Amino acid sequence: MFNNIYKGKKVFITGHTGFKGSWLCLWLGVLGAKVAGYSLEPNTTPSMFSELNIREKIEKSVIGNILDSEKLEKEMSDFKPDIVFHLAAQPLVRLSYNEPKLTYETNVMGTLNVLEAARKCKSIKAFVNVTTDKCYENKEINRGYREDEPMGGYDMYSSSKGCVEIMSASYRRSFLQDKNSYAMATARAGNVIGGGDWAQDRLIPDCIKSINNNKKIEIRNPIAIRPWQLVLEPLSGYILLGQKLLEEGKKYAEGFNFGPKEESVLRVQDVVKNVVENYGKGGVTVLKQDNLHEAGILMLNIEKAKAILNWEPTYTADFAIKETVEWYKHFYAKDVDMVEFSIRQIKNYEEKITWSKNYAIK
Repeated sequence: MFNNIYKGKKVFITGHTGFKGSWLCLWLGVLGAKVAGYSLEPNTTPSMFSELNIREKIEKSVIGNILDSEKLEKEMSDFKPDIVFHLAAQPLVRLSYNEPKLTYETNVMGTLNVLEAARKCKSIKAFVNVTTDKCYENKEINRGYREDEPMGGYDMYSSSKGCVEIMSASYRRSFLQDKNSYAMATARAGNVIGGGDWAQDRLIPDCIKSINNNKKIEIRNPIAIRPWQLVLEPLSGYILLGQKLLEEGKKYAEGFNFGPKEESVLRVQDVVKNVVENYGKGGVTVLKQDNLHEAGILMLNIEKAKAILNWEPTYTADFAIKETVEWYKHFYAKDVDMVEFSIRQIKNYEEKITWSKNYAIK
């Protein structure tokens, strides 16, 4: 996998205590990387980071804020990583209505701090900057957005990520052009699902909480259309992009979309129905919508990742939901070792993906 590039490599991950960050730590560990994480404490109880004791499975775990530039720079400099994966963010649309200042500080200035810390750390060769599909100016069109389309965003979260994309492009042109600077690419993904997510205002975690508390699942916008993919899908894209940046540098220093197959763009009500069927129990009630804006439809065009990186999604949304529900059922039943089970899901995914085999041939 990934040309064995990560074996022995030092990897610095911001946001490692989060849902995607925890899975990334686990996977990079499987690939033989030496991982250091820098993040706030997990913001949910339970959390995958705590429940699977990710702290003990990586080289170093630092609790810190990316707004603390001095501490961030010291930790990065001391670790001397080869590559940075920047995932730390305020990631919730609805929270951004209540905390607009925090959202912009964390997502924009925090990202700038990480970029600057990396520029001062001479060991770094590659930087994968993770943003979101919501960075695009959403015109509610019935097709996927391409990487060259305008940035924007209705709400403060989405617009902050649009700002990050614009800032990253400017930063690349301003500071990362000489041969000694690191190669930085941005990665945009949609709605990811998978075991270990307990964040607020996320559809499947809300479903799981309701089912396990014997309550009806409450949904606000049943006909909203979203791309759904297992967390391992975009992470495989990030890791592959990191590999390409390490191997060939600035040739791949640009933005890439990592989305699901077209048949995995589903309505919210269909996803909930699928969760209930896989869990074997649960009921649904539709809430009256509040006044907070939510996009009706949002999709990504992934032709660029297919053509340039040879990356493509492997699982359908139906299978992703099945894998996700299975993780939670085992977690609450306490009938398996969840670290081993999670690693097995990673190994199963590696065995099923086709693009890695095609890439190896090339």
